[in-house]
Amino acid sequence: MQGERENLDEGERIIEARLAAIIDSSFDAVIAKDLNSVITHWNPAAERMFGYTAEEAIGRSITMLIPPHLQSEETDIIRRIRANERIESYETVRLRKDGSTVFVSLTVSPIRNPSGEVVGASKIARDITQSKESERRIRVLLREINHRVKNQYAVILSLIRETGLSSVSIDEFQAKIRTRIASLAASHDLLVRSEWTGSTLAELVKAQLAPFGHENLVTISGPLVSISPNAVQNLGMAFHELGTNSAKYGVLSGAGGAITVSWSVSRGPAAELAMTWDENFDEPLVAEPQAGRGFGTVVLERVTPVALNGRASTTRTASRITWTLEAPVSSVLMEEAGAEGDA
Repeated sequence: MQGERENLDEGERIIEARLAAIIDSSFDAVIAKDLNSVITHWNPAAERMFGYTAEEAIGRSITMLIPPHLQSEETDIIRRIRANERIESYETVRLRKDGSTVFVSLTVSPIRNPSGEVVGASKIARDITQSKESERRIRVLLREINHRVKNQYAVILSLIRETGLSSVSIDEFQAKIRTRIASLAASHDLLVRSEWTGSTLAELVKAQLAPFGHENLVTISGPLVSISPNAVQNLGMAFHELGTNSAKYGVLSGAGGAITVSWSVSRGPAAELAMTWDENFDEPLVAEPQAGRGFGTVVLERVTPVALNGRASTTRTASRITWTLEAPVSSVLMEEAGAEGDA
């Protein structure tokens, strides 16, 4: 009998050692406490999560981890553990040693003595701060998307109305509206790729001019800057109108010449972004371009500058078209990402 008992004790010790090894190697914080909420066990993951060593934590009340406004959680847990009630896993907030907070998912289970009496509780805490931050970002992104989609509807309705007024046939209307909506879609794609945080100005220019080809005739120069979603949409419309005009009558039609799109950012309290579209022709144009006298002019000289709290002007000669825009940095840029140089 004694040998059987020794074998049983040895088996229990092996099991306990294995359980202890599992708990100590767990990535989740495993904490044990008695029915007075005093900590009796504290694994290495709990130390990493909350900042207290086992020596600092064991013997102290678990309430040191609970924010003041959530102290009632512990009272409720102890009451339910004493009553042998099942406690579902739940999400809450706990305090680290340095005073910062951590979002956790808690699983609480009763600890029983050999007689089956409840003598304490074990808690497994999983850090869910990253997932909570992801949820927050998704909510912010959805609100931003909702706002932008509503804004896009308004812009599309305006495009339809203004394009209809300047079109002389159904075919012309369909062609214009198709390319203008495609331009909005190109700007939209840039925003989606950046999770609606904006786009670089160079990326926007390239995306809007890509459908017209002749990339070798376009020089893009300026500091590397990130522009806001609102600027992406409105500048995108402007570059589309400039590109369309050029593809019909100017450099991008293959008539010869070159286009320079450049910008600079001034410093100081009244910091501004100054941008220029400079299109030079090898040969003087026989006739003044007609595109841009209607909706194009509205976009370039009214819609885009007003949306960006700026001012714009267009200068046309037989051998050159120049469009300039000046707008406050606060209305255009998200942040400056680099120094002066070719983009």
